[in-house]
Amino acid sequence: MGNRAVIATGKKDIGIYLHWNGGRDSVAAFLKYCELREFRPPEEDGYGWARLCQVIGNFFGGDLSLGIDAFEKLDYDNGDNGTYIIENWRIVGREFFSRREQDGYDLLEMLKDINGKQPVKDQLSEDELKSGINAVKPLPKKRRMPMPSPVLSV
Repeated sequence: MGNRAVIATGKKDIGIYLHWNGGRDSVAAFLKYCELREFRPPEEDGYGWARLCQVIGNFFGGDLSLGIDAFEKLDYDNGDNGTYIIENWRIVGREFFSRREQDGYDLLEMLKDINGKQPVKDQLSEDELKSGINAVKPLPKKRRMPMPSPVLSV
């Protein structure tokens, strides 16, 4: 048992399996870091998946914490953090999860930790990390998920 999660796009064709650091705060930080590095997102092409795997792999080190495969082959209903659906480096949906969200890590501190595990030539400055947190880029209108209708009880 770990702190497992799967990251996928809405197409659910490919996914990344995390054995550790699958909580929302960690996944959101990995995605934010990729956004700050201005990588193309995974829904555009395979380079987005490659860069996300590279960032996560650099963070973990070792060889037992990260996998990539066809979505249906992954442990997406894993009993831990389920599946994150992402778009444009944002979490836009969640499946197979009904527990309390993990929010124990400060985003800036997590970004600093991720940054410190990347090759020195690729690292962002602390100012870039800080300004990236404060700069919220809205999703393009065509990509925004509709808000769910409120449930009214009678």
